Amino acid sequence: MNSTARSNRYHIGIFGRRNAGKSSLINCITGQDISIVSDVAGTTTDTVWKNIELLGIGAAVLADTAGYDDCGELGEKRVERTRQSAGRIDLALLLLEGNPADATLEKEWMQFFSSLNIPVIPLLGKSDLPESDSAKDQWQQLLGAEILSISSKSGMGKEELLERMAQIYKSGDNVNDITHNLVRTGDTVVLVMPQDAQAPQGRLIQPQVQTLRNLLDKHCLALCCAPEELPQMLDTLRTPPSLIITDSQAFPQVEKLAPKESKLTSFSILMARYKGDIDTFRAGAETFRTLPHDARILIAEACSHIPQNEDIGRVKLPRMLRKKFGESITIDIVSGNDFPEDLSPYNLIIHCGACMFTRRHVLTRIRQAKAQNIPITNYGIAIAALTGISDKVSY
Repeated sequence: MNSTARSNRYHIGIFGRRNAGKSSLINCITGQDISIVSDVAGTTTDTVWKNIELLGIGAAVLADTAGYDDCGELGEKRVERTRQSAGRIDLALLLLEGNPADATLEKEWMQFFSSLNIPVIPLLGKSDLPESDSAKDQWQQLLGAEILSISSKSGMGKEELLERMAQIYKSGDNVNDITHNLVRTGDTVVLVMPQDAQAPQGRLIQPQVQTLRNLLDKHCLALCCAPEELPQMLDTLRTPPSLIITDSQAFPQVEKLAPKESKLTSFSILMARYKGDIDTFRAGAETFRTLPHDARILIAEACSHIPQNEDIGRVKLPRMLRKKFGESITIDIVSGNDFPEDLSPYNLIIHCGACMFTRRHVLTRIRQAKAQNIPITNYGIAIAALTGISDKVSY
């Protein structure tokens, strides 16, 4: 169950007021005592993530969040953390309780999820209580949405909830084809993979592993080599490969060697479509044509890691940008879940391939950039533009 990376799982978040029964619902869905249950309001102080396999969905992760009605200085920070977690969620379960005295918060969160294009299932918990029917009617009138009933104690309504979750999953935009239409069954594909300081000892990086699996599932002939062995690899083939996939940093070297009959792309560009919005990223790269020499650029990395000597996001990409636009540009770098709310100081955002993020997480950042009219692109697309080979790359 834990073999699927969390970034490739369907994220389901449980939201509600303090002591509404969110942790109990997590335990009901999983059939395990995952989250601490207490009658004390505010027991869950930070988001708890739990990997799970769900029928009709497959690999998923459940998020138990802090109550969005928390108060005080620390409570406000917890609510903000809950709000940040929502940007990573594919489906929200909004847990309601009892007869509504005030539905202002619930309406606000319904609107918030709608603004992020996140589907919501409103749930009335503790529905085994006598007053649950009247409470359900009131909630439906106030929220203008169908309410499902569930009892975490007895399990009543659990099967209906799981079925509804599976229906929403199947109707959603669940992109799972990394190589898209660039290859078909039987194609020969060469993967050029530098094994430098950034490559973990004894392992391949996530985009390489995911791409290899995708090619095997498509029954392609996948051949791997380092950049320095590419000439030898090409010489051993009777015909040019259908596609060459390279690490973005090796683009200039590989492009010079690639046969004209072969399509060329990078792992980062494949991830741009798989995890984000390829059209928005390509449009963002057009900003390089008009970027001022005093521009301020934000480089966003999905993973938090100790930078290497030739780190692509912290060293190589900034070096390329300064070579192109001069030393007067300003480059800020953020990593992990850090991402500014206010993007207005920036002329351009360059995001990594985001192999450690869910697609929803990346799309939330893209939506944020669009809302503030800030162009955003991706490492691979940016490097292709900076090296002048954008027209030779397949997207």
